[in-house]
Amino acid sequence: MACLSDIDLATLHKTRLEEKIKYKLSWCAQRRPLLVTHPRDAIRVTKQTNGDVNQSDMEKCERPRDCDSRTHDVIRKNGNEVDNEFRKDYFTSSTRRRRSGTWPRTRSLNAPSPFQQFGPCGRIMKNSAMVMQIQDPASQRLTWYKPPLAVLVIKKVRDSTVLPPFVQLVEWLIQEKNMVVWVEVAVLEDPLLLEDKRFHKIKDKLVTFKDGKDDLTDRIDFIVCLGGDGTLLYASLLFQKSVPPVMAFHLGSLGFLTPFQFDNFQEQVTNVLEGHAALTLRSRLRCMIARKSATMDYDYLPMLENIHGSTRDGSTNILVLNEVVIDRGPSPYLSNIDLFLDGKHITSVQGDGLIVSTPTGSTAYAVAAGASMIHPSVPAIMVTPICPHSLSFRPIVVPAGVELKISISPDSRNTAWVSFDGRNRQELLHGDSLRVTTSIYPVPSICAQDQISDWFDSLAECLHWNVRKRQKCLDELSDLTGSGSEDTLDELVADGH
Repeated sequence: MACLSDIDLATLHKTRLEEKIKYKLSWCAQRRPLLVTHPRDAIRVTKQTNGDVNQSDMEKCERPRDCDSRTHDVIRKNGNEVDNEFRKDYFTSSTRRRRSGTWPRTRSLNAPSPFQQFGPCGRIMKNSAMVMQIQDPASQRLTWYKPPLAVLVIKKVRDSTVLPPFVQLVEWLIQEKNMVVWVEVAVLEDPLLLEDKRFHKIKDKLVTFKDGKDDLTDRIDFIVCLGGDGTLLYASLLFQKSVPPVMAFHLGSLGFLTPFQFDNFQEQVTNVLEGHAALTLRSRLRCMIARKSATMDYDYLPMLENIHGSTRDGSTNILVLNEVVIDRGPSPYLSNIDLFLDGKHITSVQGDGLIVSTPTGSTAYAVAAGASMIHPSVPAIMVTPICPHSLSFRPIVVPAGVELKISISPDSRNTAWVSFDGRNRQELLHGDSLRVTTSIYPVPSICAQDQISDWFDSLAECLHWNVRKRQKCLDELSDLTGSGSEDTLDELVADGH
């Protein structure tokens, strides 16, 4: 192995000089584009070199006609000019800002789109089947191409404290905003609500639907949830394709997904109806159970989604907002589940089960099982084991575009059970498989402030994230006094301590 003395110092100096040249070439492009270059064949010197280039390098430099008079550059590459595409890509204004350290900062958790070129030849191959694009979440804002007319109001069930806000909101939407208000039929059957005199005046103006029977696709422009996180999950369940914008008011227990307070709902709803709101696109998982008993080939089965989440052959096809959970059910034996990623066997899960969750669901069951918390704008799928019989089986995060396949191991002692956002629980038999991938239909959740503030406020208020008793500051005087010395602080300072 070569030691430090074996390194050619001249080569090391040249390499460092080339790296500096690479980041200083944009100076000549401030007014006019340069004609060259490759750092290997050119030496660039500016007045801000600060002595990094010696005098012999200065003597080699020429001043090309196209350079600014403030700079001195050698811009030849064996007497040839570089191609126009290279100059265009390299000397853009965004490149100058990035290399000069003035790239505009955003409040985004996602970086700008990655650079698509790697060296003089490498590129990312363009593919028309791309499933996602990296986008700045701060740019995701609500807009209406026509005024919203129909609004669906979902309230928490079996909670009498939600009834007065529900009546107040519905009455205001009908009388002040002239909107068509949809509610579930079961809401009108609440005996406490029927006793409200104000509700009797507007009851006949409400439009009702039945869950599991009526299709709300393309009928609802806007959703308002009154209650806890379960109301948002219910709204996601009602719309198994495109979901209208959801505005959730915190009137429940936890309220992690409900950022709005009901005190000034008139002002807040008006702002949303006027298009002044930020959005968080919460990704969902498309889950499909393929049954062994069916005669069809499930690899080519068309996705026939409907409000029941079932296909024509009896298999399940449903979208979930939080997670899909596979567990051992009532069996006393361990779950033995095979996990595949894009057709490749990854591992076998031995334990109580497995959680496959969205970033939104990372702060639900997954975090209780030891997973990390992921911002909902991050495109990813989380895989978290439940009480695994292996200390090295840690939760993992995979790209949002992959497909997970989960099946019962052939030698498993028992079957498994699967549930979707805590609903539709059913048994997964030997030979059955569950396929999970990211759906193209996210839930557009309206922010009270913005994507970052809402999420961290929820972490602090609902989960008490990083809340602890503060450490006391160090009192130097009391520390010195408590050491047993009779010298005062002034005497210690005078003595040079």
